[in-house]
Amino acid sequence: MTANKGGERQADIMVCGAGYVGLATAVAIKQARPSLDVVLADAAPEGVWQKDGRASAIAAAAGAMLKRLGVWESLEEGAQPINEMIVTDSRTSDPIRPIYLTFSGEVEPGQPFAHMIMNRDLNGALRQRCDELGIEINQATPIAGLDRSGPRAVATAADGRRFGARLIVAADGARSRLRDWAGIRTVSWQYGQSGIVCTVAHERPHHGRAEEHFLPAGPFATLPLPGNRSSIVWTERTADADRLVNSDPFLFETELESRFGHKLGAITVESKPRAWPLGLTLARAFVTHRLALAGDAAHGIHPIAGQGLNLGFKDAAALAEVIVDADRLGLDFGQEDVLETYQRWRRFDTVRMGATTDILNRLFSNDIAPIRLIRDIGLGLVDRMPGLKRDFIAQAAGKGGPMPRLLKGEAI
Repeated sequence: MTANKGGERQADIMVCGAGYVGLATAVAIKQARPSLDVVLADAAPEGVWQKDGRASAIAAAAGAMLKRLGVWESLEEGAQPINEMIVTDSRTSDPIRPIYLTFSGEVEPGQPFAHMIMNRDLNGALRQRCDELGIEINQATPIAGLDRSGPRAVATAADGRRFGARLIVAADGARSRLRDWAGIRTVSWQYGQSGIVCTVAHERPHHGRAEEHFLPAGPFATLPLPGNRSSIVWTERTADADRLVNSDPFLFETELESRFGHKLGAITVESKPRAWPLGLTLARAFVTHRLALAGDAAHGIHPIAGQGLNLGFKDAAALAEVIVDADRLGLDFGQEDVLETYQRWRRFDTVRMGATTDILNRLFSNDIAPIRLIRDIGLGLVDRMPGLKRDFIAQAAGKGGPMPRLLKGEAI
């Protein structure tokens, strides 16, 4: 199906953005429908993804999808299961942090509700699968223009190359230029918070337990990694976060230790701390003629529930299913009325999760005594209701709501 017409690279589907969501979308489509020509374009230089020292929580449903896509086997050995999660609500200065809520157990026998995976391993496994399926990846190819007026959408790269496709998938991040060029508006606001991310080593084992401490400035999460190591996701007011990541390493480690505690012994910061501003962004539409949004281009939420990447994987699974089903029926999957199925499927779930994380952040990122009392009573009640806890675990595992076939571990 690969063709060049007048110097224009012709394809059935062009995915812009080679992050996890873009790569997973391309792999899902190509694996289910080998006759479709799928091409990827990514603005980042070659090899940048290999320098990413961060880790991500992969929910059980996303793990089932990765297994179906043929990439989980190469990831499993380096993946750290999350066997338990505890939730506390306290101040940094409190000598004791009472546990209000505990999640433990498996979603299904032998299946924890999430795994921690290094970002570079996940990206590399998806790229390897692209190579096996014959998916072309054009690295260092920022898109500088978009034309959707003809029978095919045409994306023009900064170096002058042109790509024509029946459908373009915008997986180019929260500041998506493709979304802006298509005239799709967003609802967004900033929280005045930033998320500090780093990796720490500690003396004692974590036994696969994740912890989320609700502190006045925002949640402080420790997520287990292989060995005696943990990933830190630390929410602070933006000015404080900037000061901390730019401070003397000893000062940063001291502040970190006051939040991390001493339960795992002495800690050492292994990676350079970095901070990202936090906000909520929701696209008003997920599709338009010959264009579909996926991942951060469609939505950006607060990390308080750890569901941002898993929402993106749901997008990839749902969009691939809609495209493949439409192609089997001989429909033009670039038409807006066909893509509307994807929009209906994903927009409600995304808005619901965005609203939930927004409410949780506002509820827990403060030190107002009456609110603290109410939320702590609420956490304690949830901890005593097994049925409700099972629902929470199912949501954390990505198994809530109508699920695409890939997320159930089924082929498209």
